[in-house]
Amino acid sequence: MESIKDIKAKLDVSSIEAIDSFINKYKDDERSGVTALVNKAIKSKDALNKEYERLKMMRKYENENSWATNIAGVDEVGRGPLAGPVVTCALILPKDADILYVNDSKKLSKKKREELYEEILDTALCYSIGIREHSVIDEINILNATLSAMADSVNSLSIKPDLVLVDAVHIPGVDIKQESIIKGDAKSISIAAASIVAKVYRDRLMEEYAVKYPEYGFESNMGYGSAKHIEAIKKYGPCPIHRMSFIGNFI
Repeated sequence: MESIKDIKAKLDVSSIEAIDSFINKYKDDERSGVTALVNKAIKSKDALNKEYERLKMMRKYENENSWATNIAGVDEVGRGPLAGPVVTCALILPKDADILYVNDSKKLSKKKREELYEEILDTALCYSIGIREHSVIDEINILNATLSAMADSVNSLSIKPDLVLVDAVHIPGVDIKQESIIKGDAKSISIAAASIVAKVYRDRLMEEYAVKYPEYGFESNMGYGSAKHIEAIKKYGPCPIHRMSFIGNFI
């Protein structure tokens, strides 16, 4: 007879099929430990079904535009920080892409974002990053810098999309049909995936800057205006990646 430890090792909650197979195999085992594992599998199946239903809703805009062969999602990260660049991402996912737990990057833990970042890039048909540094933001303002970076992201895709889904704005300089979706990173799987890639990419840049400018705590605040970050600006003055147009009240 299999030990409970061996049975536990076989519990795979990565797919409905694997969970169903586990339940069918062990549902008649009367040992309390196995019963507990079967009940856990049932709960996992329910949770996975709910996640698939959520993902179905996240495909609403993609499904409504079934005429489009390739749909690009576009989002930005870093409009609000006091330091560092604004980063944008445009990407095209396969129409049948099932990437569980893709969501607005702000709703995910750092660990989950890192995991999804790799899966998204492995799954995407193509992707492109746009960056506008602090100096450009100071020169043309954050909105124009963001829109410029978004345009770069879309226009640099190796596959030209038929439609661009973008979070909340319209991107000038892009000769492709666009649909602007308010809070799109929580409503479109394509925009949500782009938000995750942009977030992880920018966070990694800020962690590199944290090594170069350790006084400001960029590894934890990512350039945003935390109390400790503002204290550091007042104490040490701005560093070379601070947005001067954002920190006038602190220097």
